[in-house]
Amino acid sequence: MPIIRLISWSLVTTLVLMLSGCATYQPSQVNNVCKIFRGETDWYEDARDAHKRWGTPIGLMMAIIKQESTFQSDVRPDRPTFLFIPLPRRSSAYGYAQAQNAAWSDYQKATGNWSHDRDDFGDAINFIGWYTDVTQKRLSVSKWDPYKQYLAYHEGWGGYARGSFNKKPQLLRVAAKVQSQTETYNAQLKKCSKSLDDSVDGWF
Repeated sequence: MPIIRLISWSLVTTLVLMLSGCATYQPSQVNNVCKIFRGETDWYEDARDAHKRWGTPIGLMMAIIKQESTFQSDVRPDRPTFLFIPLPRRSSAYGYAQAQNAAWSDYQKATGNWSHDRDDFGDAINFIGWYTDVTQKRLSVSKWDPYKQYLAYHEGWGGYARGSFNKKPQLLRVAAKVQSQTETYNAQLKKCSKSLDDSVDGWF
């Protein structure tokens, strides 16, 4: 009997650990990128990998995610209702980066990352790196210009080229907010990137 109890307890403990390992990380202090990454160093490794691959500053990619989803993995646009009947959502945007179906499909085709998911942080930040890289190539928008990069991200490459944002004063204010957040994140990273690198790479 004691052996059976021991085995049962071991199985329960293992299950609890597995479930806790599957829990999605949700940072509590989203205005401090150092605290975000220290809470989940895998996120820093993913962000660093995306930066190395696409050349987009980590601060910009993180500022876009903060603006789009506040670092929540399964965010979707609200579904409107008519007489209590749910209507289709106005957008297919989903996940950390709020990538729409068409843009995500383009990303998968361009990179071959068919298994990537929008509710996976590493995949989402890699998408943003890819998107901003294409923005620079197509529209000559510097990856160090968070204001214009966000406008292109929100409006799409065609919309940005047409200047659709000029008729959206609220969007212009949001782009300025993303620019300010990017600058804050970049300044914070200067103080903690060394210790984060050590945490990811090890001391030796």
